[in-house]
Amino acid sequence: MKTLLAFGDSNTHGSMPSSTFDTAYRFDRATRWPGVCAAALGPEWHVVEEGHPGRTTTLDDPTWGPHRNGSTVLPALLESHRPLDVVVLMLGTNDMKACYAMTALDSALSVERLLRIVASSACGPGGTAPLVLVIAPAPIRELGWLAEMFTGGAQKSNRLAGHLADVAKRQGASFLDAAAVTTVDPAEGVHLTAEGHQALGRAIAAKVSELSG
Repeated sequence: MKTLLAFGDSNTHGSMPSSTFDTAYRFDRATRWPGVCAAALGPEWHVVEEGHPGRTTTLDDPTWGPHRNGSTVLPALLESHRPLDVVVLMLGTNDMKACYAMTALDSALSVERLLRIVASSACGPGGTAPLVLVIAPAPIRELGWLAEMFTGGAQKSNRLAGHLADVAKRQGASFLDAAAVTTVDPAEGVHLTAEGHQALGRAIAAKVSELSG
């Protein structure tokens, strides 16, 4: 059996679009994209879901704490789930929050740092490095109750995919732009709809099948 690690933030966790902070819920396993991807790949694949709401690439969250820093937790997750055939990495959305003052290029270079962690991990089959699929998150919109938190983020997130494509090419990783198959909820502006998860999960499965041969 092959193993895929889905490493991301709330859009990998399956957080539903919400109207207030207190109404955040999660889609069921069959609806969120890792479950869709697992179903499409078939029984010869095991998909490990490691989506954490608020997760950044390399930044400590000033409100919720350092455990949301992707670079801090990734080495342990690689080791605990090895051997890993493929790592699917979709991060960058939370880097667009106003509190971090990051550019799209900053975020992409931070993803590149994560790719180097995977490459040096020896957590693939036989002590090799896992294959990696980098996904550019669907661009956000500054709407609803999350708009203030992401002030200025929409424009930056629209530039992220181009930079991530360059990073993936430099690091020998595969690449998928989520915007080619899905968009964020048009009323909330950050999270994917159920239909968006379905479309993204199928697209990721197709890329993983291509990547793994």
